[in-house]
Amino acid sequence: MPPSRRPSFRPRSAPPGSESWQTPWVQIKYFTFHPNVFPNMIADASEDAKKGDVVAVYDREGNLFGHAFFNKDAKVPLRIFQHSSEPLPADHFENAIRQAVSLRLDSLRLPEQTDAFRVINSDGDGIPGLMVDKFGDVLAVEISTLAAQQRLDEWVPLLHSLLGTREVVYHFDASAARAEMLSPHFVTEELEGKSAKVDATRITENGIRFHVNFESGHKTGFFCDQRDNRAQLANWVKGARVLDVCCYTGGFAVSAKKQGAAEVTAVDLDENAIAVAKKNANLNQERVSFVHADAFSWMRQMQKNGDTWDAVVLDPPKLVFSRENFEEGKAKYHDLNKLAISLVKRGGLFLTCSCSGLMPVEMFEEIVVGVAHRSGRKLQILDRRGAGADHPIMSNCPESRYLKTLWARVW
Repeated sequence: MPPSRRPSFRPRSAPPGSESWQTPWVQIKYFTFHPNVFPNMIADASEDAKKGDVVAVYDREGNLFGHAFFNKDAKVPLRIFQHSSEPLPADHFENAIRQAVSLRLDSLRLPEQTDAFRVINSDGDGIPGLMVDKFGDVLAVEISTLAAQQRLDEWVPLLHSLLGTREVVYHFDASAARAEMLSPHFVTEELEGKSAKVDATRITENGIRFHVNFESGHKTGFFCDQRDNRAQLANWVKGARVLDVCCYTGGFAVSAKKQGAAEVTAVDLDENAIAVAKKNANLNQERVSFVHADAFSWMRQMQKNGDTWDAVVLDPPKLVFSRENFEEGKAKYHDLNKLAISLVKRGGLFLTCSCSGLMPVEMFEEIVVGVAHRSGRKLQILDRRGAGADHPIMSNCPESRYLKTLWARVW
């Protein structure tokens, strides 16, 4: 963000009655139940409120409204994790972590299916800016707030003790650093000093083994959010000829082949991802035809060839990064889905996905249905899904429902 547009708070005279408020504090102008509070919604902040602090949040009438992480320079300076007039317990975050772990271990009983799952899902578990995946005995931690980064030394040992993990690797991407007004170089150096020297590991999901590469992998290295969808697809494509477009490290492709698909072709432009995908196929002693190519041009060529498949999976990377590139990303979803639908046999299965949080589920479905109809095809919609239950969504933050999947037969 250019310096002229950078959020800032100029201290004013203290609001009447604020001498009795908990410190540090922030006062908001308007009521909001959303966890993210932008600069124009903040009335004032106490002079002792520092970057990364937990602050008491007061409404315009001076009533205690909740507690939040504060970073006055960030694009989102206030991230409310508790909406309550009650004092914040000293062990608030310890309890939040324990509850999150209990959900995965005791309620969902995920270790019976896999040794890889999401442990902390940021706002979905009441800890803004912290996402943690468990991969065997390694924790992969993605941080997107300064406050979360500052508390890693407290939180990670607790997670290790609850999960039986031993190592940790960290990720803080450049866009998150810019949003928090932090130097990406500084953040990288800081986290590299804390990270274990673990390049990769292996996991098992529903009896299928996968390599997880922390060096070249996206985000935390493996997409646990598609676990249930991989299992569902594998059950539906026994004996089928399957195409997996934007296959990444082969999660859908290898799962489908392992569970009985007759033939699987998988396409991706990322050379490193294809290399790991081939390892995953070999690890499970399955033969998958991997193609290193651009999805658009490859599908156009298959369209010209008149080739079709019994089932087509389209799971592209995030295409809408911001409101500024929304129309560009929307157009890419349109073009990809139009091409993919043309490669599905009449009566065949089409699974299409979007992991763009800014793309509303209704709009995503409109795009898919629209390109089908304009291509002279109809969709018999079978299911609508998202991420697994280890990726919970808080009702006051619906846009965190980033993953959308639409299952349909194409006629």
